[in-house]
Amino acid sequence: MKKIVYTFLTIIILIVGVLLYARYIGTSGLIIKEYKVTNSSIPEGFYGTKIVHLSDIHYGRTIKKKELQKIVEKVNHLHPDIIIITGDLIDRNTMLTDRMASVISDILKDLDANVGKYAIQGNHDYKFDKWATIISDSGFTNLNDRYDLIYNESTKPIFLGGLSTNTYQKEKTLEEKIKVMNDYFASRTEENKENFPDYKIMIMHEPDFIDEINPENYDLILAGHSHNGQVRVPFVGAVILPPYAKKYYKPYYNVNGTDLYISSGIGTSTINYRLFNRPSINLYRLVNH
Repeated sequence: MKKIVYTFLTIIILIVGVLLYARYIGTSGLIIKEYKVTNSSIPEGFYGTKIVHLSDIHYGRTIKKKELQKIVEKVNHLHPDIIIITGDLIDRNTMLTDRMASVISDILKDLDANVGKYAIQGNHDYKFDKWATIISDSGFTNLNDRYDLIYNESTKPIFLGGLSTNTYQKEKTLEEKIKVMNDYFASRTEENKENFPDYKIMIMHEPDFIDEINPENYDLILAGHSHNGQVRVPFVGAVILPPYAKKYYKPYYNVNGTDLYISSGIGTSTINYRLFNRPSINLYRLVNH
């Protein structure tokens, strides 16, 4: 009987310990995951360009004002050229007031990027009309279903396209949203090819939609949403994955020659736990050889 009691107590202690770890340690700190992205199509003027990729902050859950300020400090220490947010800046269960929206934009405004800051809307952001105001007030370019040509000490730009959340396709279908990018690619001619971007980047939220946008049109795709599995178990892997992140959810894939990187995110969704998957920021260095 004593052995049974001891075993039972041990199991209870282990379970409580894991829960406490996942809640208070697993959700804290910030890891930098650094990747070297090599592609001969990267213009010489972009050699060594640093892109910082933030995703799934889910402001209002485990990330609040103090934590967001620390994120900004961490990013600025990296001296990025380009900063990208691939959705879910705000958690859908957050009671977003005008004051809170102002606090978020004031903090994000302090993010320094030499070339530009870009953001798209995630499925949690979709709920908030204030999202677009927060993004513009903080100096980010709203890249929802549009693109930009980025120049950096080069006459040859790189293409940066943005695809907002596809969880809700009420106003536009995915085909309609991606059309602006496809039309631009179709406009390439012999006359304009010298100034037409050879290196093309797409940022999106839900990675499983990559198969529907013709990934071969892009050299680099950056996504979020999956958190790489917010709760992971050794030898098993991700045990909690959201819809539209079931096929692609790990940190990296090569999809028909296209580099796909998926952020593990910073905050938490649905439950305030992260297990064997610490909050992280992705840092990419672009090189052409």
